[in-house]
Amino acid sequence: MRTVTLGALAGHFGRDVDRGVAKAIGIIEAARADGVGLLVFPDASLGGYIGDLRNPALDDLPPTLAPDGPEIAALIAAAGDVTVCIGYAEAAGTLRYNTAVCLSGDGVLGTHRKVHQPAGESLAYAAGDAFRAFDTPVGRIGMLIDYDKTFPESARALALGGARVIATLNAWPASVTDRAARLPADRQSRLFDLYDCARAAENQVFLVSSNQTGVMGSLRFLGQAKVVGPGGDILATTRSKGGLATATVDADGEIDRARRVLDHLHELRPDAYRAAAPSGHT
Repeated sequence: MRTVTLGALAGHFGRDVDRGVAKAIGIIEAARADGVGLLVFPDASLGGYIGDLRNPALDDLPPTLAPDGPEIAALIAAAGDVTVCIGYAEAAGTLRYNTAVCLSGDGVLGTHRKVHQPAGESLAYAAGDAFRAFDTPVGRIGMLIDYDKTFPESARALALGGARVIATLNAWPASVTDRAARLPADRQSRLFDLYDCARAAENQVFLVSSNQTGVMGSLRFLGQAKVVGPGGDILATTRSKGGLATATVDADGEIDRARRVLDHLHELRPDAYRAAAPSGHT
């Protein structure tokens, strides 16, 4: 991978799909002018996220879009040589998925359906069942959607598949049970950063983490978009504000340097981990 500018967006996206598409196109065009090679939008940028994690209102779910519909086509047309990851509610027959799509001017490069579902999210979406890395103009990458990154196995599967950059698209709110008065003091704010840094460091990859801002229903989103290096160090962040966090890196060079002495993926001992699986899991 050549030197590339990685960009993680923190921004508010609501139910209005047309407005979301227009906003996304404007951000893509500005990012291209600034030399961004990989631009990661938040989860649910096209149509917004659910408004309540425990009891999502079934009469106010995000509108579903077809993967080959005009909205994704408009983003492909706008992307040009920028690799873009963006989230939406995917229509798949009678099911709906919380989905991330990676695209460029060449078309769709990869897709991920959110696997891990917190609280009552399963009432609003079906669950995905796989983590896959794929090739893009900026190298081999993989995608996670918010709660997916809570589970180390998710990012590890992508890294073992060759991903050197992991894009995590988030609609990550402050605590729904014990919200702090200030977002930076909220326990979910701490966990959000902790998971980002841990997933990058344990796999020795770059991690580009976007997030929603503002409010949707009862949820108040944290922002905190960031780029994390393969040592777990935060290279750029928006903190709790909206904006674009960018870092220009020699991704292959930095990853190779991080793995020069201690190479976590090559030093795995999967034969020793079997007893660690919970009862009923293999």
